[in-house]
Amino acid sequence: MRTYVLTLSCADTVGIVAAVSGYLSGHGIFITESAHFGDTESGRFFMRTVFRATPEQPSKAQLEEGFLPIARRFQMDWKIFDTAVKPRVMILVSKFDHCLNDLLYRYRTGALPIEIPAVVSNHPDLQRVVEWHGIPYHHLPVTKDTKAEQEGKILEMVDRLKIDLVVLARYMQVLSHDMCEAVSWRCINIHHSFLPSFKGAKPYHQAHARGVKIIGATAHYVTTDLDEGPIIEQGIERIDHTFTPEDFVALGRDIESVVLARGVQFHIEHRVIPNGNKTVVFRR
Repeated sequence: MRTYVLTLSCADTVGIVAAVSGYLSGHGIFITESAHFGDTESGRFFMRTVFRATPEQPSKAQLEEGFLPIARRFQMDWKIFDTAVKPRVMILVSKFDHCLNDLLYRYRTGALPIEIPAVVSNHPDLQRVVEWHGIPYHHLPVTKDTKAEQEGKILEMVDRLKIDLVVLARYMQVLSHDMCEAVSWRCINIHHSFLPSFKGAKPYHQAHARGVKIIGATAHYVTTDLDEGPIIEQGIERIDHTFTPEDFVALGRDIESVVLARGVQFHIEHRVIPNGNKTVVFRR
């Protein structure tokens, strides 16, 4: 028995849920999970449905072909995913290793059902830990003069390795406009700040100087606008006047690791659907 996920968005109107459930039930297919949301501001409807099909029932290709008339009727943006196919994820990292280590642990234990064909870094520091996990490590140094060439190599690998998702696990380089466009809606960054506050260098020191009472981190899709991409997940922790900037940094690393992992998890489980400059996230 195979499990599939159907995601869709379209203009909100009457009959969408009935049409989808009727189509699946008409083939004797059992729906195990379904969630939907109508956005009154945008007038858009969003839906995520999980269902199981036996070998005797239509294949994924047949289901997609049969669903086309419904999709055209409602002018849907839609996809059906086979959960048995693990997404292929490339991780980009610099020297900070906390997010990378967390992702590798979840990958190794099966908590993140993904394939990692490559880890790319602009520094050689983390090669040993990555290769210990049996993952190829690619050291691609970058300078202002070689940025275009280095990003070209990364994008060549994305195409050649059939990468579904690029994860910036504290990759301390600003991606170019062209690269952002090339990986649009399939590149997740972790920002060491509770966006939109305290952007740029040393956000925890900025937060300390302002006497904040919470700190946090933000997982978001990468766009051409620096740190302005659609937000997937955020996390916060309460702090007080006794915390030093170093305490902020230590606590922030924990938050970053958890929030990035959640963002990746939501993406690979097809829980995130674009909604203009925002996202609809069917958490559970």
